[in-house]
Amino acid sequence: MIICIVGPTGVGKTKLSVELAKILNGEIINADSTQVYRGLDIATAKVTEEEKENIPHHLFDIKDITEDYTVFDYQKDARNCIQDILNRGKTPILVGGTGLYIKACLYDYQFEEENELRDYSKYSDEELYQMLLDVDNNTNIHPNNRKRVERALNYYYSNNKPMSEKENTDKLLYDTVFIGLTTDRDNLYDRINKRVDVMVKDGLLDEAKRVFESNIRTKAILTPIGYKELFPYFEGKSSLEECLDLIKQNSRRYAKRQYTWNNHQIPVNWFNTNYDNFDETVNEVKEFIGGIK
Repeated sequence: MIICIVGPTGVGKTKLSVELAKILNGEIINADSTQVYRGLDIATAKVTEEEKENIPHHLFDIKDITEDYTVFDYQKDARNCIQDILNRGKTPILVGGTGLYIKACLYDYQFEEENELRDYSKYSDEELYQMLLDVDNNTNIHPNNRKRVERALNYYYSNNKPMSEKENTDKLLYDTVFIGLTTDRDNLYDRINKRVDVMVKDGLLDEAKRVFESNIRTKAILTPIGYKELFPYFEGKSSLEECLDLIKQNSRRYAKRQYTWNNHQIPVNWFNTNYDNFDETVNEVKEFIGGIK
């Protein structure tokens, strides 16, 4: 059996994954597209060595920020990890917030390689989305999801057909239990806001400034929330408060998109996170999984 833990940013997925790994003799596989990159730690809320508690973690820090890493690449790597963990008699625990990574890994999705990787940095979100509509007017990608818009354009230029014509399936390849953590919206948004403040205390500004001064503007840099929003501050164009407010705003919007995706794309079993007594949440999930086996 495979355990897949999903939910919005800041809800407690990392902590739950580690606790379940202890109980189920598990190993954790990253399913967050930003955490595969080395050096992007604070803004991506990457699990720390202390938080890992000696549990094996896979597909973290495997790429440099100058390297491309596609969903196609992730699908191969994650499935190899799953097979290796299963072969050793352990439980794979997939955890992360990138829905497309999760679905590409666990479902019978056929991905063609995207050999045509173009630079879209000079285009606004509106211009980029119009380019997509010109080649795929049946797309269901949200105009503000720049990452997926770029990927859809790359797919079109590589395969000479729109992504909406791809025949994907909802057939699961593995015996999988989907666990979702949630909390009420006001609490989640408050936690997201406070989490950004903690990131600043933990060194977010120094990390973001190193990224800014590197002059590297690859997908690895422009995708995560927390770096590009601070660039105007380093350029003297916006105040720090304005940039941090933007990080919080974008994080809240991202959490909303994560909820929408999870509710429409995978059969999630939702559990409310008990922040006052997280052990209760762990026990609820453990009992639920035990009842399935």
